[in-house]
Amino acid sequence: MRDFKRLDIWRSGMQIVKGTYLLIEKLPNTEKFGLKSQMCRCAVSIPSNIAEGCSRESKIELARFLEIAIGSAFELETQLLICLTVGYLENKDIESILSQIRIFQKQANTYRLKVKS
Repeated sequence: MRDFKRLDIWRSGMQIVKGTYLLIEKLPNTEKFGLKSQMCRCAVSIPSNIAEGCSRESKIELARFLEIAIGSAFELETQLLICLTVGYLENKDIESILSQIRIFQKQANTYRLKVKS
């Protein structure tokens, strides 16, 4: 078992969760069961899957959970871009969290490749 709380990618994931929760407050209430809910689930999935992967004995399983976390980050990125496209948010609202997500994606993929080798 690995201590997930010591991983930079887990900490980055937690920052993405915090940023997402703050950002969704800007979305209309009509999206309570739509984008708001989906974005929260995606964000929470990022550090959660890293933590679950760290509980596994196998490097293959850890790598798989890292892949899921990375997938959730790409999904969240897409949802933020949807918010931009439909006019719920502006570039200035999402540029910081998009930057965090893209950095996370690269770091997590690097770690995943390291675990797999």
